[in-house]
Amino acid sequence: MTLVACWILLPLVLGALALGCGLLLETIAGRRLPGVLLAPAGLAVIVVAAQFAVANDHTAEFATPLVIALAVAGFALGVPGRARSVDPWALGAAVGVYAIFAAPVVLSGEATFAGYIKLDDTATWLAITDRVMDHGRSLDGLGPSTYEVTLQSYLSNGYPVGSFLPLGIAHTLTGEDSAWLFQPYISFLAAMMALALYALAGSVVRTPWLRAVVAFLAAQPAILFGYSLWGGVKEIAGAWILVTVAALLAPVVLSVKDRLELRTLIAPAVGCAATLAILSVAGAAWVAPSLLLALGILIVTRGVREVVLPVLMFTVLGAILSIPPLLYASAFLDVGNQVLRSDSELGNLIEPLRGLQVLGIWPVGDFRFDPTNLDATYVLLGILMVAGVAGLVFASLKRAWGPLLYFAGAAVGVLVATQLGSPWVDGKAMTTASPAFVLLGLLGAAAILERSPSLEVRLVGGVAVAAIAGGLLWSNALAYREVTLAPHDRFAELEDIGHQIAGQGPTLMTDYEPYGVRHFLRDAEPEGASEFRRRQIPLKGGRILDKLEVADIDEFQLSSILVYRSLVLRRSATASRPPSVYRLVSSSRNYELWQRSEIAAEPPGKAIIQHLPLGNTVEPTVVPRCRDVLRLARRAGPQGRLATVERPAAVVIDLASIPFPPSWRTVALSQSALLPVTDGSIDNQVDLPRGGHYGFWMGGAFRRNLELIVDGQRVSSERQQLSHAGHYVPMGDARLSKGVHGLVLKYGDGGLRPGTRGEAFPIGPLVVSLTTADSPVRYVPSSDASSLCGKRLDWIEALRS
Repeated sequence: MTLVACWILLPLVLGALALGCGLLLETIAGRRLPGVLLAPAGLAVIVVAAQFAVANDHTAEFATPLVIALAVAGFALGVPGRARSVDPWALGAAVGVYAIFAAPVVLSGEATFAGYIKLDDTATWLAITDRVMDHGRSLDGLGPSTYEVTLQSYLSNGYPVGSFLPLGIAHTLTGEDSAWLFQPYISFLAAMMALALYALAGSVVRTPWLRAVVAFLAAQPAILFGYSLWGGVKEIAGAWILVTVAALLAPVVLSVKDRLELRTLIAPAVGCAATLAILSVAGAAWVAPSLLLALGILIVTRGVREVVLPVLMFTVLGAILSIPPLLYASAFLDVGNQVLRSDSELGNLIEPLRGLQVLGIWPVGDFRFDPTNLDATYVLLGILMVAGVAGLVFASLKRAWGPLLYFAGAAVGVLVATQLGSPWVDGKAMTTASPAFVLLGLLGAAAILERSPSLEVRLVGGVAVAAIAGGLLWSNALAYREVTLAPHDRFAELEDIGHQIAGQGPTLMTDYEPYGVRHFLRDAEPEGASEFRRRQIPLKGGRILDKLEVADIDEFQLSSILVYRSLVLRRSATASRPPSVYRLVSSSRNYELWQRSEIAAEPPGKAIIQHLPLGNTVEPTVVPRCRDVLRLARRAGPQGRLATVERPAAVVIDLASIPFPPSWRTVALSQSALLPVTDGSIDNQVDLPRGGHYGFWMGGAFRRNLELIVDGQRVSSERQQLSHAGHYVPMGDARLSKGVHGLVLKYGDGGLRPGTRGEAFPIGPLVVSLTTADSPVRYVPSSDASSLCGKRLDWIEALRS
């Protein structure tokens, strides 16, 4: 139900609000907006209005009621006497774009989002959205946590929040977690951009169906689509608002007979304010060229006297509407200067992107790399550039100011950004500008197809449209096949745990999972051991985990663990049980929640004199030396006790040591893992020392379907199980007798599902175990410590009497 609810409810809710706010803007402006611009312009109203509400802690929660009130007022004031028909071609273009951007997630069959593993910025965007909708930029009341550090790094430093506000409103109204709404929201922004592109294309292309084709294609440049699969919400929002500003400016420039007054300029002023809300003061570099070109046209057509006063009033109105981002502009630029300007700042890029990528055709699954077929790519880009020149000529001859205003802003904006910014900023700038270059090429090709009196020339135009369309769709099909999707089931577990332990922090996660500590567990003071943190969480020996590192709970210093009331740990057969003061509260497929009881007037763990960890990263148990057991007993004293966890040994199957397909490769950093670069299977046997109910755990991560067959019976079939290194995927369980059993692992059969191609992840080892960390604690008097000698144990604790 969540999948359907998110992808249908979000566009309905935001679409209705945007339409109502667009009608209100039209009423206030005193002039009829093109019907296709009502929703895109109304979305700009939502951004501008909501940013004022969230500017203060006391008013932040009124952002959604304010937007609802504006939309209701728009419907009440705008509908009577102003009924208009729906343009089915414009609607078709918007729905088609929404479907294209939705496909990589919707066709997976789960409500999730893209970009997992590749870039964790989406976790930060969710954290910001969560906070600003209730408290604005205020961090008051937040305890020390990774969540708090993340917000401190962004909100306190003036990071623009405009692109997140409609998402927060949709979350409030639908009740769905913003994580599941994130990708529908990005797709909705792309659809709004398609409507604005349709409006701009109308000044050059007369035929509605051809205009719809132009808008549908121009809304999906490869780099923009690629960033949408990275969680690039600000880039998509920036692309939408730049098109919308140009489309709102065009009628002002064209209406030569109407008197130029402030009401006439309200709509573009709202668009410019929304640009600054989304991009901060950097947005000025994008809208200034369009505004200057519009000013020049107005001066030529109307004269200086008629233009000066309205322009001054427009500037004042725009500044008033942009007060929130202007107040934080200095702080944002100061803090971001290193990222914004450093030539060495690549972010998550591998190397600087090619400048040609701004043209929108780049047929490769990951836009950070060059296409394998560069010759075909250059041919398609050449066609697009020639068509773009034709588009400039046609637009200039017809005085189609909308496309020219848009291209001026996009071209100058990306030029300034790439000259002054870091490679990381360059990529974002090219993404934001890319629809303008694709639009110009399509306008040129479509105009030739539509207007040329010669059949042969029209055929050339048709071939150019088809070539550009083929290049765009080819590029995005490859990106669709290599998308990395977040694990819905695992995150849904974190969502449930977050509700369960709200207010019961502090909480620790020992694995690197930014979506847990920055979003799902936010109300329980979450800390990630390998994330940004307020507390030091040292391992034994004093070392601190690096980012992306994973450590077992037994590897940390006991004192650094016991400050946490709640532990949210990945479940696996190789994980150690937490110290004895913690009890298991809940266990699901992927996560366990452990909590310690609050003991009044006594520090947690005071009864623990020493905690002796045993085992290693693959096998959590070992038979300790008897002298170590007796030494702990002496430390506990005659009246003390030993606490321990007795567990049978797991069976660890080294995949690299058994026959595997010749196309697969071993992994240099792990002797027990394989890299399955193609479809294939492994046959093996496992000898179990005793009968019982066994669980199967596969180390690593994988994209395509991985099927486990035991003794001819399928035990599990999993796909799209992505995770950072060092974790295990549960692969089902079966009751097996003592002795030898046949195992078959089949990998492949990705079909046409999203994310079935691209980079392969290592898998292995395969662990077969009777137990997990959910094992009972056994207490033994010090006098009976020798009974533990020869037993396989997880850890031992010496306890005071």
